Amino acid sequence: MRAPATRPSPVWKWTKRIVLAGVALVVLSLLFLAFAVGFAAQSIPSFSQLQASQAGQTILVRARDGSEIVELGPSFGEWLDFEEIPATMKDAMIAVEDKRFYSHYGIDPVRTTGAVVEGFTGARSRVGGTSTISQQLARNLFLSSNRTFDRKAREAVLALALEWKFTKEEILELYLNKVYFGGGAYGVDSAARKFFSHPGTELSVAEAAIIAGLVKAPSRYSPTADVEAAVNRARVVLRLMREQGYITARQASVNVNMVSIKQQAGQNSVRYFTDWALPQLDLLLPETNAPLEVWTTLDVGMQRAATAAIDANTPDGAQGALVSLDRDGAILALVGGTDYVETNFNRATDAMRQPGSSWKLFVYLAALEAGYTPDDMVVDTPVTIDGWSPRNSSGRNVGETSLRTAFAYSINTVAAQLGNEVGFGTVASMARRFGISSPVSTFPSMVLGSSEVRLIEMTRAFAGVSAKGQAVEPYGILKVTTADGETIYEHEETRETQLVPDYVAAGITDLLQAAVQTGTGRAAQIGRPVAGKTGTTSSNKDGWFVGFSSGITTGVWMGRDDARAVPGLQGGRAPAQAFAAYMRFAVKDRPVEEFDTDLNLPEWQLEPDEEALFGDPDDYYFIDEQGNLIEPGRRGPAGPGFDQEGEGGLSPLDDPPPAVSDDFLERAIGGEVEAPPPPRAAPSRAPRTREPLDIAPPVRPRGSGGSGQQGGGQAGEGRARSPSQPPNPPQR
Repeated sequence: MRAPATRPSPVWKWTKRIVLAGVALVVLSLLFLAFAVGFAAQSIPSFSQLQASQAGQTILVRARDGSEIVELGPSFGEWLDFEEIPATMKDAMIAVEDKRFYSHYGIDPVRTTGAVVEGFTGARSRVGGTSTISQQLARNLFLSSNRTFDRKAREAVLALALEWKFTKEEILELYLNKVYFGGGAYGVDSAARKFFSHPGTELSVAEAAIIAGLVKAPSRYSPTADVEAAVNRARVVLRLMREQGYITARQASVNVNMVSIKQQAGQNSVRYFTDWALPQLDLLLPETNAPLEVWTTLDVGMQRAATAAIDANTPDGAQGALVSLDRDGAILALVGGTDYVETNFNRATDAMRQPGSSWKLFVYLAALEAGYTPDDMVVDTPVTIDGWSPRNSSGRNVGETSLRTAFAYSINTVAAQLGNEVGFGTVASMARRFGISSPVSTFPSMVLGSSEVRLIEMTRAFAGVSAKGQAVEPYGILKVTTADGETIYEHEETRETQLVPDYVAAGITDLLQAAVQTGTGRAAQIGRPVAGKTGTTSSNKDGWFVGFSSGITTGVWMGRDDARAVPGLQGGRAPAQAFAAYMRFAVKDRPVEEFDTDLNLPEWQLEPDEEALFGDPDDYYFIDEQGNLIEPGRRGPAGPGFDQEGEGGLSPLDDPPPAVSDDFLERAIGGEVEAPPPPRAAPSRAPRTREPLDIAPPVRPRGSGGSGQQGGGQAGEGRARSPSQPPNPPQR
């Protein structure tokens, strides 16, 4: 009798089903992967096509004279065949990037498994450090650098496709000629020429280790940016090469510090300008990846002079910046710091610093537009505005002085009173009008430059004064052409915009010239007319000088990046000296230009004379001494000067006929009438002294005999009037 068959337990049944389903899923996944890899392999370009392709866009930057100043974008050097690449270079790259390169099929199972486990366990937030050389090549050729599972999956498929389509030698050849090594260098030959000044076929063991170490982080380990970091990374590569048997212990102990690094002179100074100008291509041009030639406004000689002026005059431990504009806004020179390789932060276009007294440009512009003139008298006296009491740098007050002198010697109390009188909002509006786009406060202290601005903004504002009140827009790109010479962009002149009336521009130019001739900016003199203004912030943290001569406007700033005090730094010293050193070169080939400081004031601002008060007798009716009505334009009585027939009437020299007869007068008065006296000329009127206006500006001293006290007028009082609305005539 047979024993009954045992039925499999439910656990076994489900286990079997799960295993079979898993095997089926793996088989289907492998089939799908094979299909994907095969399809990708068919889509990948041929070896020759990949060899000819270039990644990125090459931009050749030219100066205004057409000379080449820098080439940006990828540089590929010469293509090196697999046999031409030094063995040490190939070994170094494999040792540090993919030690199992010759044993896998595009994906390293060991590294991939570890990375996947880390990803699922949350040990790492991103998938990284798993890429083989084949995967890196796939990413460089076809994908972005986003480290996500989706991108890594596509990268793996493409790596397998590359291994399917090409040999290991072809993959390594493509990789070493395509990989990015920093500084715009793609490929071994380009990197060798950039960093060591010789072809890639001549690389030593130490040089190969330096280049191989760059792939992980080209910017961080670049030998031109951080030699110590590059050397330390190269030592890691040499150690790995020794551990994997590519070099001996003696070769691994080579002194990497002895490697000669090429000096990157082209990466200094002018790169501040290109960093500012080239991003504007995204707005100026249609989207394109074609090689471009960009013709700029930069003057090579002036850029060199500007760099030398900043280097020679910037105090130790401080930074310096300079911007120079032509009369139409073209940037002739731009220096954003003392060393671009050391720090590429552009202090000329990006740094926000307090401008100090150079901000008084806008205070005095507002005052001149409100009715002041350079010769008006003001009072330097202690003042308190909303609890704020400014003090002069000299620590004393000089009393009554002219507006010109107050500006030339940068008297703070006068600027505070002027700002209070015209209104702090009016001053801020004036700054906006002249191109200041940075936030501007309207607290009383703003008149002394408490709002932070950029150097290029202040230089633009002074250029507007140099242009006699016309708006100036800085620009750096003249035209852009393709590699075959087709022009795809050309700068067009902007429409003229008058910011202030001519007499206001002439008045502020008068003040700015006085500041250089006799005031705080005397160090900026260059032997021809110069107008400008100094600026120094509290505790000597910032020093400014901005001015113009012969159509060139230049701004200079100096200070520390951490805003700490710089001993002895004042706008009238190092910045003014750097300005003078640069401007002597910049204007040497330009004619000397005298400034237009003649004030052609509007009628509402002119002092009225006797004729203005009473009019010209030829312009209105009046009664002469004989009681006769005289018409406008005539000295004789009303009526025609000739008869209807045209045969001659009364001469202007004849006596006019009496209004009534003598008989009528005798009957009317009861007596004889005396003969009238001969006619005589009208008496001349003696000029009268003009009485003072009923409302005197708070900052001005009162007329003779006045108390001289200062009022506390706010915006809209005193002289704060819009030039488009003439004031009421004075009451007399």
